[in-house]
Amino acid sequence: MLTSDFSFDLPQELIAQFPPEKRGTSRLMLLDRKTQCRKHCLVKDLTDFLEQGSLLVFNNTRVRKARLLGVSSTTGAQVEFLLLKQCGEEWSVIASRAKRRRIGSRYVFPGNVEAEIVRRDGDTHVVRFTPAIDDVWLDAYGRIPLPPYIRREDASIDSERYQTIFARSVGSAAAPTAGLHFTEELLSALDKSGVETAFITLHVGLGTFLPVRTANVEDHALHEEVFTIDALTASRVEKAWSEKRRVIAVGTTSVRALESAFSNGRLKVGEQSTSIFIYPGYRFRTIDGLFTNFHTPQSSLLFLVSAFAGKDFILDSYHEAIRERYRFFSYGDAMLIL
Repeated sequence: MLTSDFSFDLPQELIAQFPPEKRGTSRLMLLDRKTQCRKHCLVKDLTDFLEQGSLLVFNNTRVRKARLLGVSSTTGAQVEFLLLKQCGEEWSVIASRAKRRRIGSRYVFPGNVEAEIVRRDGDTHVVRFTPAIDDVWLDAYGRIPLPPYIRREDASIDSERYQTIFARSVGSAAAPTAGLHFTEELLSALDKSGVETAFITLHVGLGTFLPVRTANVEDHALHEEVFTIDALTASRVEKAWSEKRRVIAVGTTSVRALESAFSNGRLKVGEQSTSIFIYPGYRFRTIDGLFTNFHTPQSSLLFLVSAFAGKDFILDSYHEAIRERYRFFSYGDAMLIL
């Protein structure tokens, strides 16, 4: 299966550079896998399309201010680090101009903090900060890590709008963007209509957003990401299965957590890790529906939604979204696949 088979041409003006003026006002494309039909709707009308008893599973990870700007202690050249994962005083990072970063190189950051590259680990560097940094320091000196297709600097609005309203556990290097559409009003309306909710936590890292560089889809490998499923969520999902009610994942990260935790008809509870790679031909075991944004060409996220709805149906739907001037990617519009 060729990676190039998942390409599409997207006009630059359809890549959303800012969130909608008001959260929850985005457009929604409804896809029916059985009939191969589509319908154009609004996210705020989601209750019209979900049956009573449906269970929505959200990712409640919280984006940390993981983008750091510093300078080389020897040359004064600027460096940018994207923090991925912490292990003690060391962090796994993506460094700007990565090939130029040498082991032993030192950099200076605000607040009298220095960092030294201690080793390379595949696509990332491992950095030690002195003194050690934490999320309090990052809240003061870090920046919201907007994706590269948002071609502007982060602004004050992003501190609120690049987080879901139910974000709890800090640890993501990117937002679980499907959840950005949900407001307190919409969650309340869903609850009143008999739609249930549950939450997993998956901290978004390289496994979600690293570009696919292989010519063949099957040759790509995902990096490991950490996730947690608690007993309450496992119980709600398993009960929905037993009662033949729809389980609908909100976002691809929720899908990957549920599919990774599935074993012998149950969900494994607790902290776990996953490098699951889902592409066409995969047999889903845990979900009946998927609420998701529109994804970048040739990405692992596009492979996943194509596996769920069918490659041709998804690409046809993307082409229709382009014709209908939908907004794409993190701050863009959404689709509900049933």
